[in-house]
Amino acid sequence: MNAALEQTLHIRDLGCQPYEPVFEAMKRFTEGRDESTPDELWWVEHDPVFTQGQAGKEEHLLFPGDIPVVQVDRGGQVTYHGPGQIVGYPMLDIRRRHIGVRELVTAMENAMTDALASHGITAYARPDAPGVYVAGSGEGKHLKIGSLGVRIRRGCSYHGLSLNVDMDLSPFLRINPCGYQGLEMTQVAQLVSGAPPAMTEVRNRIQAALMAALGYNSCQSVVDPGNILQDT
Repeated sequence: MNAALEQTLHIRDLGCQPYEPVFEAMKRFTEGRDESTPDELWWVEHDPVFTQGQAGKEEHLLFPGDIPVVQVDRGGQVTYHGPGQIVGYPMLDIRRRHIGVRELVTAMENAMTDALASHGITAYARPDAPGVYVAGSGEGKHLKIGSLGVRIRRGCSYHGLSLNVDMDLSPFLRINPCGYQGLEMTQVAQLVSGAPPAMTEVRNRIQAALMAALGYNSCQSVVDPGNILQDT
């Protein structure tokens, strides 16, 4: 096994993109990869979109209105993506890394909580509801700040995590987020004093924590990242 392939994570910054071209690119990348394909981490902000996972139920789409709804092949129910939200897609050969789905999910949850802790935000995962939460006012109340959902195909992962940083949260009121009626969402901008941290700063902290948890020793930026969306 090529040691550099095992230890290096390739980083692809896609900027702000519509959801569907990125979704199609994830599927193409996963279907076309082989044992010599490096693992990648894709960073993106999406134009406003609701995505409905394989377990999604129509009744959780309350009134989507002018925001498109895309049916996707990840686990989970319905969520919202929009500008001001960090979205990361770990495109990993988990079989080659000898990790399971639960380990990948835990690594993503912990990476988000670590990044939030660096900005003085105490967040946590819940065993009964995947994602990352902060305590709300009132006993036992949880506000959701980070979501995740993955798909494994041919031993490889796609889809991933999203963390609300500084965005318009109102579209979440048009759905039952992740299938939970009345679940309140929050974001970094509401939990820090002063201006929220830069998206790149939060993203870099998530990236560093993910790499450490999954055993990557170095990262390498992909040159001309937009090409991945143009491949046929």
